[in-house]
Amino acid sequence: MLQANDIHFCIRNMPIVDQASVSLAPGELTVILGPNGAGKSTLFKILSGEIPCKYGNVAYNGSPITGFSPKNLALVRAVMPQHSYLSFPFKALEVVELGLLSGGNSFRQDLVEEVMTETHTWHLKDKLYGNLSGGEKQRVQLARVLTQIWDKKPFPRYLLLDEPTSSMDIALQHHVLKIIHKIKKRNIGVLAILHDLNLAANYADKVILLKKGRILYQGAVKDVMTATNLEKIFEHPIQVFSGSEDSPIIIQSIPFIQNHLETKLA
Repeated sequence: MLQANDIHFCIRNMPIVDQASVSLAPGELTVILGPNGAGKSTLFKILSGEIPCKYGNVAYNGSPITGFSPKNLALVRAVMPQHSYLSFPFKALEVVELGLLSGGNSFRQDLVEEVMTETHTWHLKDKLYGNLSGGEKQRVQLARVLTQIWDKKPFPRYLLLDEPTSSMDIALQHHVLKIIHKIKKRNIGVLAILHDLNLAANYADKVILLKKGRILYQGAVKDVMTATNLEKIFEHPIQVFSGSEDSPIIIQSIPFIQNHLETKLA
């Protein structure tokens, strides 16, 4: 399990993450939601080990993150940041192959091809990464981190994704979430930051609602993603329509003008 307790992080005495506790079990997708400036990316970076945890603690499979070497940490968790920059003219295939190095795997052409085919990036393999569109770059980066943890292992592992679908169209967003649904069945826990409430509602197992650095709500989708909770988090009226087992949950914001008129008429 990925476990974090009482994480506290300040910049100039201003809390960015305030006493946050998070648990992520293998086989589940937990999504972090919140408005801009809520502290989502900072919490994400602390959980991934990019930012040192001075107050509170983070542990992977019962071992403190501070006790992992970079190499050993890469064996238990893969990270896709919100933005990735490359200074060298790598081809898409070469970027994905970097995941083999991070995961401690020897060169595996079959594994790379399988992952790139799964992420719809195999046809991009000979293109320069810098010439790809934003959505193509995201899928290549996703392929890289998936390559790192694609092979099954006897111990739990974790995939951390910061806005992995922000530059993709609707069809590709759903395709990526379906890949995540597959990968979590390999004893892998997935933590993702998303902005799309509907994607979170229909794919996540658990949801964390973050506002001003504090986790206000955390738990199962049906318990956490209520109209009342979402309106409190985003400070905007929101409707939630709960479907049947075969029908998705639909979440939509209420236009300000409509809400204003309904309030007046009432």
